[in-house]
Amino acid sequence: MAGIGIKLNKFFDRNTLASHVAGASYSVVTTIAPMLLVMADILLMQWVLGYQDCTYNDKQLFQATVLYVFIFSLLGASVLNAVLSRYMSDVIFEERYEDIMPCFYVGLCLNLGINAVMIIPFCMREYLVGHVDIIYILVSVCCFVSLTLVFYTMQYLSLCKDYAKISLFYFIGMAISLGLSCIMVYLLKMPVPFSMLLSMTIGFLITASLGFALLKQYFTGYSHQYKMVFVYIGRYWKLVAANALYTLGLFIHNFVFWTSDLRIKIADTFVCAETYDLASCVAMFTNISASVIFIVLVEMHFNIRYKRYSEAVIGGRLLDIQKSQSRMFRQLSDLIMSITRIQFVISTVVFLICLIGLQRFGYTGTVIQIYPCLAVGYFILFIMYSNFLFLYYFNDLNGAMLTSVIFCAVTFAGSILAMQLHNTLWYGFGLVAGAFAGWSYGYFKLRGLEKNINVHIFCNGTIVKQVKGERPSGKVYPKPVTDADESGDAAAQ
Repeated sequence: MAGIGIKLNKFFDRNTLASHVAGASYSVVTTIAPMLLVMADILLMQWVLGYQDCTYNDKQLFQATVLYVFIFSLLGASVLNAVLSRYMSDVIFEERYEDIMPCFYVGLCLNLGINAVMIIPFCMREYLVGHVDIIYILVSVCCFVSLTLVFYTMQYLSLCKDYAKISLFYFIGMAISLGLSCIMVYLLKMPVPFSMLLSMTIGFLITASLGFALLKQYFTGYSHQYKMVFVYIGRYWKLVAANALYTLGLFIHNFVFWTSDLRIKIADTFVCAETYDLASCVAMFTNISASVIFIVLVEMHFNIRYKRYSEAVIGGRLLDIQKSQSRMFRQLSDLIMSITRIQFVISTVVFLICLIGLQRFGYTGTVIQIYPCLAVGYFILFIMYSNFLFLYYFNDLNGAMLTSVIFCAVTFAGSILAMQLHNTLWYGFGLVAGAFAGWSYGYFKLRGLEKNINVHIFCNGTIVKQVKGERPSGKVYPKPVTDADESGDAAAQ
């Protein structure tokens, strides 16, 4: 998200109520607005099209399809998301703009290949075992691929710092989706769930197409350097593992409870736990503002200190390096504390509102009992993610990977343990334990970086370039042969 700090400072430096509201709105637009637009589009379609009047089986099939489309498209995109973003950043820094589109096509093929491995066996089972209509299956596959293209394309546009256009493209796609769904239902008399799924597919395709068109407009050169992308992915495989395991950890507690007594099986294919998944969704949105707060604070404050430290390392005095280093880590500690304090207040207020709102909408019993523990877990999780991203800042790939490994493993084990307790109040314990374990490791890893930052920065390089091949000779300098040496050898003989 680098680059929005300048605009945010323009808003907040005016120090007026209107400028603060404008700054907060811009922060939302650049972070979570696309997700909110998609959710609003689905809710509006359900309200306008009379979704509640559909049969129970049709509604369950549509909800399960949308759930799987979003979860597994995110999982598929997470494998290469971080490493390709880093490759793109390096290419832009080195001004090798002609290498961007080759990277785009290589990453796209790899992403689609990963998604094909997940979706093809599932769709075959959905058709052969679940006996779902083949047209519905094809549309759901198209929806899955379209959403994957949206996530992938917008990742590249975010590196171009076109956040407002990203939100605009989402708005256009979702608006067209809403209009098409009304035409399909009221004019073409198509079934409501199928119309919603098909219109969402078209909306995602339009959003991805707009993003791709803008990307092609920005980067017209083409170098055909495909091999460099594969080499880069192999070099930074820890970055691949870190991001993939973190994303898996976000959903692994849901997967565990899909095998519990709460599970619901739809069309002999889809498996979910509706009460647990709903509680997870509400708990996540209770703490989603942490993402906005993190972006605002980092872009407005930490980036400046980090840049000054980097400049001091490149060409400053020892005193300049020490001062900028001390200020940078002091700012980092203040940011983590600020995020925690602000998010705690927001989460507490939203938590109380959600408890009242869930009961008003008829969600009582199990959902209300599961929600509090999950809300605590997501609160810790978003704070942990701040530490996770700071490790990215300092290029500590080992620390980031181990943080995600600990988070994912402890969440998985804790969720299995919580499921055995048969007490719904503790069903979210796995997420709480995993997030806390990941946060603890990430925090102490950052403290270790602070103490050993000079070793981490100045002792990671190599003087001689490392290459593969035959080892060179150990002879450094051949001793010249003189006349005296030759005469001595002759006398010895």
